[in-house]
Amino acid sequence: QVQLVESGGGLVQPGGSLKLSCAASGFTFSNYAMGWYRQDPGKECEWVATITKAGVNPNYADSVKGRFTISRDNAKNTLYLQMNSLKPEDTAVYYCNVIVLLRGYWGQGTQVTVSS
Repeated sequence: QVQLVESGGGLVQPGGSLKLSCAASGFTFSNYAMGWYRQDPGKECEWVATITKAGVNPNYADSVKGRFTISRDNAKNTLYLQMNSLKPEDTAVYYCNVIVLLRGYWGQGTQVTVSS
């Protein structure tokens, strides 16, 4: 079955960087666009970025544009999110997402906390 496993989160100071990974299995990774979302407790889930199946034409939320970079390695079935210049408001649980046969799948998430 479809499985997504995020990793790479942690505690970082404002201005710091983290790189998240999402290991995918159970579907042909290279055939699907992928996305990152985030959610802070008490807030709505927020779309962060998406990337096409070929790894081109990424799109970003205005809140992260210029600071975050989404990428993928289709040979490794892995999605990435490089996060630079992190701000306290980036604190959230980050999830990767794929839609396969009209059904959305999510991983368990990885916590990112930006605090001094």
